[in-house]
Amino acid sequence: MILPPLALYVHMPWCVRKCPYCDFNSHALKSTRPDPAYVDALLLDFEHELPALRGRAIETVFFGGGTPSLFRPEQFAHLLASLRRRAPFAADAEITLEANPGTIERGQFAGYRDAGINRVSLGAQTFSRTALSALGRIHSPEDTLRAVEELRAANLDNFNLDLMYALPAQTPEQALYDVAAACALRPAHISHYQLTLEPGTVFHAQPPPLPDEDAAWAMQVDCQRELAGAGYAQYEVSAYARAGARCRHNLNYWRFGDYVGIGAGAHGKISMSVPGAIFRSAKPKMPRAYVASLADPERSCGERTRIAESELGFEFMLNALRLNEGFTQAEFESRTGLALQCIDAKLQNAANRGLLERAADRWRPTELGRRFLNDLQSGFLV
Repeated sequence: MILPPLALYVHMPWCVRKCPYCDFNSHALKSTRPDPAYVDALLLDFEHELPALRGRAIETVFFGGGTPSLFRPEQFAHLLASLRRRAPFAADAEITLEANPGTIERGQFAGYRDAGINRVSLGAQTFSRTALSALGRIHSPEDTLRAVEELRAANLDNFNLDLMYALPAQTPEQALYDVAAACALRPAHISHYQLTLEPGTVFHAQPPPLPDEDAAWAMQVDCQRELAGAGYAQYEVSAYARAGARCRHNLNYWRFGDYVGIGAGAHGKISMSVPGAIFRSAKPKMPRAYVASLADPERSCGERTRIAESELGFEFMLNALRLNEGFTQAEFESRTGLALQCIDAKLQNAANRGLLERAADRWRPTELGRRFLNDLQSGFLV
């Protein structure tokens, strides 16, 4: 098996306030700043992962959450310098920080840049004050504008804006306004995704009035047209980028690459050339349990399980079918260690249903397949 690129995901689980739609592993902060001991725990976690990495270089790093921008620039400087001492980084490593516009202090982005951050993902979500309030966000539209000014001042032009659509009581005109407002700020990348009601969230238990499925699809199509007209090409279900600005870290996920996951609730996937197996890992979700598991050298931090060969085809498709460009036979075989023939019947069935098409050397979702992606992906279940 040819080993795929390697990424590093670092989970920082605290937020000022838990949003009612969020099903990520995040926890409301009970003090002004996260416990600095958490950074030491991350480094210890990474050291435990090193034997499985076998000296492979890290191509991308993503600090996600939660709200990583609650941590200070000097903490990121220490963390990144310490990680680099423990493992090789690619010379052009993409290092992304998720940030909440409501937690950025003046001059802070310059500090993050000096620490080694070279890409930022800013959680704008919407430019409507009413919608931000309904979503439980702590920032205002003005906070987003100010944060973008700060990014520009820090020469961090490689930034993403997160946008959501099909919000409570949202109209098509309001959804288009959000996209136009985002494009006017000239980010390198825009993530545009539908609000969904996830189990375990406040919104799932107490659903707000959302646009129906057809209205949400119409919003998506109209917004895609607006994004394309502004120079943002869709390359994944919810990802749009200017030329050369695709998110390399997320592309690695969607291409079934490898990634180390450190932090409370972080997940990872590592391929081993010998004996040719692929493993998934998951760390304890609660920060206190996570830190405690690292303090005891006799205990392992989290769980590690081998992906059954019978599940690899579905695991690959779950990711690759999110990409507009789909995948090639060589990509499938090099990332799974399987012959494409093992899923021939499933590929043909998806094609017969109009969800998948063959284009030159690629299999890729059709427009219908992108609209009904869950149906397309489920066709590859064991």
